[in-house]
Amino acid sequence: MKVRFRGVRGSIPVSDESVSRYGGNSSCIEILCDDGPALILDCGTGVRSCGMDLGAAGILDYEILLTHFHMDHLFGFPFFAPLYNPNSKINITMHADDSDAARERLNTYLNGVYHPLQLQEVPSRLTFQGISPGKAFERGPFQICGISLNHPGGACGYRIQHKDKVVLFLTDTAPYSMPNEGVSADKLPDENERRLIKAMTEADLVIMDTMFSFEEYLQKITWGHAYPEYAYRMCELAGVERLALFHHAPTSTDDDLDELGRYWQQKAESSLVFVAKEGETVDLSE
Repeated sequence: MKVRFRGVRGSIPVSDESVSRYGGNSSCIEILCDDGPALILDCGTGVRSCGMDLGAAGILDYEILLTHFHMDHLFGFPFFAPLYNPNSKINITMHADDSDAARERLNTYLNGVYHPLQLQEVPSRLTFQGISPGKAFERGPFQICGISLNHPGGACGYRIQHKDKVVLFLTDTAPYSMPNEGVSADKLPDENERRLIKAMTEADLVIMDTMFSFEEYLQKITWGHAYPEYAYRMCELAGVERLALFHHAPTSTDDDLDELGRYWQQKAESSLVFVAKEGETVDLSE
């Protein structure tokens, strides 16, 4: 199973020289294995290059998992090239009551007003699935479970297993405990933290929202984003193999993220922590 970072930014895509190395596209992860469809997590602007590359490689079968409908996670969807190939089969999964509700959520965006494309005009074979967090489901060879996250308007993370490899995608989410409580204060986890730690247990890779520094988080507690110390402590308690710091702030420059990476390389003695970079691949078969 290969995990490729197609977009690592949060809130809004950015483009200037200061973000050229880590990338400026918003949230999108691509997961490929030898025996199933391409699995795509979120459709931020990073999904554009994803669709161009996979389409050029002749891939026709896609499973898309959406975490939520804030625009930085949806900007790229109309620019996903396989949408316009009538031979492409694209199934879209999200937190919704049923398939009709799932379709309607996306139709709200692609209605000819907020974007020129209308959903009914898409020539690919497009299907929708609504899921409830906490209930397991399958997509091709992947065993998946949705995870309720702590974000304004709600968000759904995903635990994805293929054979003996496990990846968790946890964006956008704030800590479940206040700064003087639970894991945030190095105390016993609260109920929601225990639920999340259970899902994370012995995962090979956790990709987690760490948009803020701790000081920024204290100023923006209600914004729905976490900080690296919290993500690291949760992963430490769960015995996670690797942690990818993800959903970088649009104001975080390459130099800022280099510094963040150096800090965690020195600090994280028992776990391999790295800063997600657009275009990089983690091969879990190695």
